[in-house]
Amino acid sequence: MSGIKYLLDTNIIIGMYQRSSAVLALLADKNISINECAYCSITKMELLSFSTITESETVAINSLLDRMAYLSIDDKIEELAIKFRRTHKTKLPDSIIAASAQAYHIELLTLDKKLAAKVNLIE
Repeated sequence: MSGIKYLLDTNIIIGMYQRSSAVLALLADKNISINECAYCSITKMELLSFSTITESETVAINSLLDRMAYLSIDDKIEELAIKFRRTHKTKLPDSIIAASAQAYHIELLTLDKKLAAKVNLIE
């Protein structure tokens, strides 16, 4: 995937949407451009499935996602997610996100320190 360097976890995208100082500082420290970023299908499902999400929030989140590359779940990601979940005993969504980063050889950006540590074990 040409030019894509980062996979954004759900918590990073929520932080971008909410203009979290911690997330904005992380992105600035790494000098990350939105066109270097991707998200996976599980992240989109997590972001847009909140029961309290409003139509304007849905539009804003979709607008943000439209500026990034989309990674769907394929056979390779399925197999990597299964292996990751068995090895690290993580939740399925986290396993899919970690597997997506691994499959595309891109860095996972997450605020979840436990997940980040487990992902770093596979690189």
